Amino acid sequence: MKGQRRFWVFLGLMGLGLILALVAFFWRSSPLTTRPDPLPQDAYIQVYMNQNQAQGADYTDGYRNIERPGDDLEQITIDGINAAQTQIDLAVQELRLPKVAQALANRYQAGVKVRVILENTYSRSYSTFTESEIAQLDTRQKERYDEYRTFVDLNQDGQLAPEELNQRDALVILANAGIPVIDDTADGSKGSGLMHHKFAIIDGVTVLTGSVNLTLSGTHGDIVAPETRGNANNLLRIQNPQIAQIFTQEFNYLWGDGPGGKPDSLFGLRKPPRNPQTLQLGESTVTVQFSPLSPTQPWSRSSNGLIGQTLGQAVNSVNLALFVFSDQPIVDILETRYQQGAEVQALIDPSFAFRNYSEGLDMLGVALAANCQYEVDNKPWQVGIASVGIPQLVRGDKLHHKFGVIDQNTVITGSHNWSAAANHNNDETLLIIRNPVVAAHFEREFERLYHNAALGLPPSIQDKIAQANQTCPQITAPTTPNPTQVINLNTASQAELETLPGVGPKLAQRIIATRQQQPFTSLADLQRVPGIGPKLSEGLRDRVTW
Repeated sequence: MKGQRRFWVFLGLMGLGLILALVAFFWRSSPLTTRPDPLPQDAYIQVYMNQNQAQGADYTDGYRNIERPGDDLEQITIDGINAAQTQIDLAVQELRLPKVAQALANRYQAGVKVRVILENTYSRSYSTFTESEIAQLDTRQKERYDEYRTFVDLNQDGQLAPEELNQRDALVILANAGIPVIDDTADGSKGSGLMHHKFAIIDGVTVLTGSVNLTLSGTHGDIVAPETRGNANNLLRIQNPQIAQIFTQEFNYLWGDGPGGKPDSLFGLRKPPRNPQTLQLGESTVTVQFSPLSPTQPWSRSSNGLIGQTLGQAVNSVNLALFVFSDQPIVDILETRYQQGAEVQALIDPSFAFRNYSEGLDMLGVALAANCQYEVDNKPWQVGIASVGIPQLVRGDKLHHKFGVIDQNTVITGSHNWSAAANHNNDETLLIIRNPVVAAHFEREFERLYHNAALGLPPSIQDKIAQANQTCPQITAPTTPNPTQVINLNTASQAELETLPGVGPKLAQRIIATRQQQPFTSLADLQRVPGIGPKLSEGLRDRVTW
């Protein structure tokens, strides 16, 4: 009897094994897991995604020795640098990739002119920070510092030896090579709005641009988290001297005399306002615009205005993949397109998707109060849609794209986040490209992210809304301020302060905390507020009183 039972158990296990094998076979060969064929590229505009899942889009991350799918955005950048014969201009918020820095150093030593512009927050090597400065870092900055030490400390002995810095610290590599570098304090200010560009110009012909910062987290993944694959980012290679000239003009405004020259660099609102420039490039129509634009100018002339104008032309579909979305006029235009029959789908990074100022909430048809008050001009959609949510990325990776695809033909992309800060404060790049071949790459990336996205309102946000409704006897919507209204720094509410260009929720809270200690009596007093320097305070001259 025992032998018979063993025989039937054996047959049962064999059958179960066969079933599991067949399931695994069909699962592996199903359309959901089969990698798609690569898409064709336009002759003049090539598109790359660091999480591209197409067949043949594979590389080995040279820092973590991980084989993974995706386009190697670092190597594409290096290839562009290596091809340079006369000049390389690079404007990027952050540069931490040593191989990129070494490629720049090699070309500079070969006689190629190299100029680099960085955001002042990231223009110093962490190796130069004092113990006092390290102790003052906030939690996120301290994490970045610790990641830096892990990355540079090759033998993991707890010390950063000169040979390790020379090999792994991108800023040290640039300095050793003598490459001229400036940041957004070159205009004589302490820096305020972000130098948020991400572009390189090669020999006045080729432009590399997109949403990607030249960091490990921006391209490959975090050094301390091997499961990460880098923030979801895109990179475009555009080959055209007219496009390159448009970018070179922007670079030259920022550069001024360069290191050691007069403080004549023009960052932020100090740059002259310029209209968008449109060129025909093969089968593509390309429009380029740079931010910021003063809030005293018509919104329609701004980069956000150009985004709104482009979205307003949608007939059938709008697909959005955005790091942050907080501009009310844009979402109002989207609602009109939706009401007139266009399908609207949107993904926003989880860190911003459900904040009280997120337009993702508007599209879902709800509002989230802060301090018993809704955001200025808040206008949830009359009919919320269920096709808004967050992507399911590996913990540590972010949705860092800033793109929209309209009618599978037109792409909005660049470094420009869809926010008031990007529009009125930061140095940003915005591109509008009309070409179905280019659009197909962004459409596929959206579909990849949307495939398993978490759509709708999470229970935690539903609870917050319910709690606000219960806690606040009457939630009020502040009156719409005149865009040129003068704000009294000593009496304004937080919501009113947030209408000022470059002032978000945190900065508004600091202004209130500072005035509680001592009222403002002059424009210069604004610089008592942490995070406000001469450039930002000067930009507010005509908007504030005390």
